[in-house]
Amino acid sequence: MIPTPKDLGYYFPAEFAPHRATWLSWPHKEASWPGKIHTVFAPYSQFIKELTKGEDVCINVADHAMQQFATGHLTAAGVDLSKVHFYLHPTNDAWCRDHGPAFLINPDAEQKKVIVDWNYNAWGNKYPPYDLDDVIPTLIGEKLGLPVYNPGIIMEGGSVEFNGKGTLMTSTACLLNPNRNPHLNQSQIEEYLYNYYGVEQVLWVDEGIVGDDTDGHIDDTVRFVNADTVITVIEENKNDENYGLLQHNLKQLKAMRLPDGRQLNIVELPMPEELIYEDQRLPCSYANFYIANRSVIVPTFRSPRDQQALDIIGACFPGRDVVGIDSTDIIWGLGSFHCLSQQEPAV
Repeated sequence: MIPTPKDLGYYFPAEFAPHRATWLSWPHKEASWPGKIHTVFAPYSQFIKELTKGEDVCINVADHAMQQFATGHLTAAGVDLSKVHFYLHPTNDAWCRDHGPAFLINPDAEQKKVIVDWNYNAWGNKYPPYDLDDVIPTLIGEKLGLPVYNPGIIMEGGSVEFNGKGTLMTSTACLLNPNRNPHLNQSQIEEYLYNYYGVEQVLWVDEGIVGDDTDGHIDDTVRFVNADTVITVIEENKNDENYGLLQHNLKQLKAMRLPDGRQLNIVELPMPEELIYEDQRLPCSYANFYIANRSVIVPTFRSPRDQQALDIIGACFPGRDVVGIDSTDIIWGLGSFHCLSQQEPAV
């Protein structure tokens, strides 16, 4: 038997632990933002500018032409280009949270960092082709000289959330969907999570939000802000489709216990108002924030609730700036800043 990362003492750190860098894949797929891709580069560049204040940014691009295009936008946004590193790794799409590498660490090992390369099928084969995205973690492992583990099952970074102390949060709506790993039951999937993320406990909520084409990724609903505190989105309008779904999740969260028996501290975060574009409800959520070294970058939606959300998130992260960036155009791609990014931990 080949030892798993957990056997060797590796684990996936919490996002709020220190980063060496953030990984991105430059947006280029017109079909992800039909008719609007030109509108995403300014807020995306603003996101990168904020990241570079506290860490390096590594960007996958298809070729030198795409690198030049990206550099033009970053320069226009005033980004510190000394902190930006391009890698010629062609991708099908921009959602690096899901196709990027899962970095695990063991500070006591000789090899302190490894990569897990889960299989990737574009959220249940919804958006083929995805062959380029599927190999990104291994390409990055080769470039960085890191060992790469291949569990052999479908998993996406946006479907799992970590407290860095042995607990993983996920959703049945996504991980038990038959379009991912139909040959595995819940306990078998948990075994993979234990062994390849180095966790001790898996907690499950059931629901995702309306309009989310990932079948309910946890990074739109529940996020750890420290080892025993989660932010969870709630919908205050009882007539909204999300109201019942999110109340159900909230009830589940209240019943959960950490391994030492403690309850979770639960911070409730409002949902923005419903946003419809071309007859489609978009999966707007303030929970899709990204925790960088210096700041927490929060998607905003030109909503009266934006400031309230920023204040609530800010109170959870003393010592970090909370920065809202307009995500009204980016969300047309059905994801936001967390979906677009994957942290590489410092060790």
